[in-house]
Amino acid sequence: MADNPVAIGGVEIGRGRPLALIAGPCALESEKMALLVAEALVGIGERLGIGIIFKSSYLKDNRMSHGSYAGPGLDEGLAILSRVKEETGLALITDIHTAEEAPRAAEVVDALQIPAFLCRQTRLLEAAALAGKPLNIKKGQFMAPEDMGKVAGKAVAAGNPRVLLTERGVSFGYHNLVVDMRAVPIMQSLGYPVVFDATHSVQLPGAAGGVSGGQPEFVPVLAKAACAAGCDALFIETHPDPPSALSDAQSMISLAELPGMLEGVLAVARAVRTG
Repeated sequence: MADNPVAIGGVEIGRGRPLALIAGPCALESEKMALLVAEALVGIGERLGIGIIFKSSYLKDNRMSHGSYAGPGLDEGLAILSRVKEETGLALITDIHTAEEAPRAAEVVDALQIPAFLCRQTRLLEAAALAGKPLNIKKGQFMAPEDMGKVAGKAVAAGNPRVLLTERGVSFGYHNLVVDMRAVPIMQSLGYPVVFDATHSVQLPGAAGGVSGGQPEFVPVLAKAACAAGCDALFIETHPDPPSALSDAQSMISLAELPGMLEGVLAVARAVRTG
């Protein structure tokens, strides 16, 4: 099991620590919306006693369609994220897609995230590791959990052992994902804290006419199951009005529904930790 927690800002993730939450809108849409979500997350964290890290992407580079919204881009996106941190004090995490983005993003955020489709890209992993911030590496939909040890090993070999691994489902035929909860203890046994991505795991990739569909009604079910399996943190994308979201509209959780959902999830997580 992973005995060494990974600290992102003031939030420690790992064995013996309370469940943490990585949350925010899939892609940055505007500074106003990002601040609205972040401020709500601060209140949720204080009320429920859960450490929260704000996540949103300045660029979504794996869009299926050329016309899909991809985000504001590096410069504007990092300016928005910097404002979020300044106004709310939340720790930040965001995706990077190229080695060249790593040092720029690391100037603003507290942790870097490697997208699932890019988890085997050696040069990207090395650059992210060398940027000096904790890494959250999302397990590819094509990867076995035990093979993520080799992926994380690339960051460790570059001098950065502060690695989280994220389970986000595995491809099951076309336009579908399934989650094998054995992945949580398997990846923990490699020596790293494990995050469960509850919203991307309910996606139906490419199943909505060129964009990903989703089944958000199953997010609470899978989140509770992952907590029962002992995950160290949850990853939940949330938006004030998911149907109007410019990215991942069919899998995000409504910001208004998030606190109630988390109450049930936290009850499971605390029972597992004290049982």
